[in-house]
Parts: sequence; structure tokens; C-alpha cells
Amino acid sequence: MIAPTEMVLAKMLPGKNNDTFSIYVDMANGSSIEQTKSVSDCVVGFVQKEKEVLDTEVFLGMGSPLDFAGLIKGSHFKNSENVAEIVLNLTKKHHREEPSYFMVQRMRPLVIQSCASLYPNTNISFVEPPAGPPVLAAIVAEVYGDNAEGIRNLADRVSVVFKNTKGLVDVDVMQDEIYDTFEVNVNNEKVALSGVSIKQLNDILYLAFEGMQIAVKNSNLHNEQIPIYLSLSKDSKQFTTKDITAVEFKLASLKLMNNMGMMIPVTELVYVVPKKSNPMIMSKNLHQMTNVMAETDMVSQVYPLIEARNVILNTFSDTYESEKTGLFNLQLKDKKDGSVYKLIWDGEMEVTLDTFVELGAAFIAALILIFLLMVIYYKSYTLSGIILLGSFLSIIGVIVGHWIMDVFTSDTFFLTATSLIGFIALIGISSRNSLLLIDFTKSLMHEKGMHKAEAIAYATATRAKPIFLTAAAIILASTLLAGDAVFGGLGVSLIFGTIAAVVASLIVVPVLLYIADLEKHFQFHEKKVVSIFEP
Repeated sequence: MIAPTEMVLAKMLPGKNNDTFSIYVDMANGSSIEQTKSVSDCVVGFVQKEKEVLDTEVFLGMGSPLDFAGLIKGSHFKNSENVAEIVLNLTKKHHREEPSYFMVQRMRPLVIQSCASLYPNTNISFVEPPAGPPVLAAIVAEVYGDNAEGIRNLADRVSVVFKNTKGLVDVDVMQDEIYDTFEVNVNNEKVALSGVSIKQLNDILYLAFEGMQIAVKNSNLHNEQIPIYLSLSKDSKQFTTKDITAVEFKLASLKLMNNMGMMIPVTELVYVVPKKSNPMIMSKNLHQMTNVMAETDMVSQVYPLIEARNVILNTFSDTYESEKTGLFNLQLKDKKDGSVYKLIWDGEMEVTLDTFVELGAAFIAALILIFLLMVIYYKSYTLSGIILLGSFLSIIGVIVGHWIMDVFTSDTFFLTATSLIGFIALIGISSRNSLLLIDFTKSLMHEKGMHKAEAIAYATATRAKPIFLTAAAIILASTLLAGDAVFGGLGVSLIFGTIAAVVASLIVVPVLLYIADLEKHFQFHEKKVVSIFEP
């Protein structure tokens, strides 16, 4: 009932309070470096107002030096005019009241509203060093298919769903936008008649816009010659507009001298052809695909994913026939051309699901093994079931403990992977208490001749003190873990689960033992009562 009631939200690991984070600026393909710089300057101007920001570094047209987050996100592959990365260094986390993830949550909408609107199709995302597994994003939708255009259209529709889903931010599609380009083709016939070589033509175009070495300078201070580069000035390189007329006008201003000393405009030797850009083709396991990524805004990944998936099933029926495959995955068939596309969920959501399934299986396996061990030892399914039930009831304490922590903490207290490790650890603690209680009751009935009610009462009263002392030791030791960002779930599980285990051992288990037929299980025979103080 945890998932449907949303009493406690599940997440792989909670947010980590870092001393640094990055802001990625991703402009539309074909954007100039000046446009990227203006957006980056807008972001820097905003973040520098934050008193907790010590300094910022802007990497224009490239990614920052590789760190853990950059290794996962692939920032070291950035090398184009339409990208930038801004690295922020914060004051130490012990010296500030606001955690980094709260700062990101507060700044994100303000920065996006102010700076992302400067140019269309601008994407600004906040990237923190991950506390959990190395994944592209919290939620990743992998779109597979054989039709590149169909994959693009489906990915765009999924990204729109993500943007309209509450709790999802930094939505991005890992594909290039198709934009207009202009190809300069040489008119070989005119070049031959003009007396200009093709090398001259290539050189002037490269020299004008990229720059090239034209001479060297000798130096008294250095052994090697110093190269001299020539290029158009920054303002001269810029086109007035993004159309073929502006390109032809710019090329007409460049002139070449032929072998007869005549100046010939470049436009007389070439012709300009409008074309579309060639987008990057992505594949995984030899299958063509693309990724639609989104981060979660301090929420669990489970519920936004379920909401987005339901929207896809309900709204994509106008174009696709949907079919569920697996727990969350979908298969979509285009009604027009019959193309089949697969929508497979990945990212931290997939890792979370795998981890919870495996730890849940380990928890169930531990319960079954303890039950079988007790059956072998006591040769009784009833007594083994009582021990198992006492262990299982400790889960109630774990869930209630997470709910209490969520109420009293400023941010969401998630049920994490470390919390499930606490589940498994609690089985042994609770089982041990119940086992000692039953074993002590058995010895009192066998050796002292006590009847069931008296033996249970005396065993429970005798074992209460060591049970309380053991529980107190576990609780005090676990308080050190409870305040940790990653292992807080383990600490809370051990604290509240141990409390529940004590209640189960001293109240629930004695009652169940009294209901059970212990005389039959322990083969009890009436005998002369012996004082408990005698050997």
C-alpha cells in the first residue's frame, strides 16, 4: 500500500548537499557564439547576486574540465558555438543554511524565465553532482524505431508531455534541431575563364571566416618563429540576416585578383545553395534511437513517470496504437504507415526499480530462510510462523518512522535503497528477540514444570531488560546515520524498526504464544513444581 497511498515516497537516494553545481546552456543548433554568450551572461548576472556563490566560471563553446557529473552527462563532448557550461562554487555546506538542492530548486524557474526566453529553443538545465547511480537523468524515455523522422516526431511529443507533467524539470531531447544552412559551390567554368585558381578561392573563404597563417615574425626571445594570422574582424564576419541574400552580399565584398590584375568578386565564381542541416544519428545496441530526458524537482520519480505514461496512453491514440510491454514500457504503432516504435524507460527510475525489486526479493528470501530454519529447529510451523510474524511487524515501524521524519523535516524524506537494507537487518534483530523468548519459555516448561501462562509471563519479564538494552544500543548507534544524506534511510529504519520489533517481541509474540498449544509443541508433562531458583 506504500505506492498507491503515497504515504511514503520511494526514491533511489535523496538529494545531496554539494559545494558546487553546473548550469548547462544549450542553444538551438546553428546559433552563433555571440547569442550563446548573451544567454550565459544573463545567467551569470543572475547567479552572482546569490550571497552563497563564491565564484563562477564560464566555458563558452565547450564543456568544463571533466568531473563526475560531466562524465555521466557527456559534457566533455561539447565543442560547438551553441553550448556553454557555467560552474558555480558555493560556500561550504556547513556554513550555509540552504542546501544546494533547495538553491537549485529556487533559482531554476527564475533563471529560465529571465534567460531562456532571449532566443527560441534555448534550454537551460541545472546539473548537480549525483548522490546516486551514474545515469543520464532521473527519467529517460528511449524512443526506438527504424524511421528517423518518426523517431524525431515521437520524441518531440514525449518531450511536450514531460514539460506539462508536474514535478519534471530540465526536459531535453538528445537530438539535433534541423536548421537552414547555405552551401557554397564553385562554378568551375567561371573559375577557369577568370584566371583565378581554386586554391585562391578556398584560401580567401577560409582566411576571411576562420583565419589562417599568412607570414611569420622572428623574435630575439624565442627560437621558433611566431606565426601571424589574418582574419576578418568580429563585426565583419557577422551576417545581417539569416537568408541567402545576406550570404551573397557578404561574399560579394570579398574580391580576388586574377593573373591580369583584375579584382573579381567571389560571388562571380560561386553559387550559394540553401540546404538543411544533417542531424546526428544516435543508436544503442545497433538500433536507431533517441533519448528524452527529464529531472525531478525534489519529488520521487515514480509518480511523474506514471502520470506521463498515462497521458501518453490517453492522448497519443490519435496517431498511434498503444500496447503495454512489461511493467512500464510501451509499443506504439503508427496508424498511417504502420511503423513500430518502442518507448523504453531508463535512467534513475530504472535503476531504482531494479534495486527495489532485488532488495525486496532479498527481504522475502531472508524471511523464508528464517522460517525454514525455525521449522527445522522447533519442528513446528506454528512457532516458526509466530517468529516470522514478529519480524514482519517491524516493517510497520519503518514506514511510520519515515512518515514521521517526512512531517518534521523541511524536505521530503524518501524511502530509499538504504531503507530497504534496514528492512533486511531488522529481520535478524526481531527474530532473535522472539527466538530467545520462545526458547526461554520452553526451558521453563520442561525443566521447572511451569504451565504455559506462567512460563510465558516469566520469560517475557526476564527477557524484557536485555531486549530494551539491546534496542537502546541500536537506536543510539543509528542516530549517527539518521542525519546523513545517503544513509539517513538506514538510520531511520533501524531506529523505528527496532522500536516496533521491541513492541512485537514483548506484546504480540507472548499473546500469540498463549493462543498456541505450547503443551503439544513442547510435549509438556505435568510434574512436581520446582522452584525457579533451583538448578
